[in-house]
Amino acid sequence: MDHHDHVNLLRSGIARPGGTWADFGSGQGAFTLALAELIGPEGLIYSVDKSQSALEQQQRALQSRFPEVEVHYLKADFTRPLNLPLLDGLVIANALHYLKDKDKTVTLLRDALEPDGRFLVVEYNTDRGNHWVPHPFSFPTWQRIARRNGLHGTELLATTPSSFLGSFYSALSHAPAAGDGE
Repeated sequence: MDHHDHVNLLRSGIARPGGTWADFGSGQGAFTLALAELIGPEGLIYSVDKSQSALEQQQRALQSRFPEVEVHYLKADFTRPLNLPLLDGLVIANALHYLKDKDKTVTLLRDALEPDGRFLVVEYNTDRGNHWVPHPFSFPTWQRIARRNGLHGTELLATTPSSFLGSFYSALSHAPAAGDGE
């Protein structure tokens, strides 16, 4: 995949430029770059990863390609509570597949969103893992995980081929709206 593919996977899940977003498990920043392109200088991004060197690498890339976008880099484990403002949206791309039990983390991330906030997932479209991708989840499986953890309106956004495990998909789910009792 290249930058164009990353942007296309996220594009229809981002309603408009701007807002406060986070990229959880951002790695070297492929999807952080796509997010920066889509939300533009009106937006703010929190890029969260456990690897300081990956964050430094993506910081160089973002400063080179999208210097007008404000990005805060946070070395942290996204499976634990973080001190962030409420988010308009989040991206988690190819990071949840490292967790066997995703429910606690999905709920934690859901709770980081504003009411009706956008929860964008990018994942291999398979339920069979391997040594490198131990616990991927297909779109139908994501629909069940999302519903079980209080997310609603889950929709398939885009797919793109992968030479590794067949294909990637992106999906959009929403946090409960204000007054939904979640």
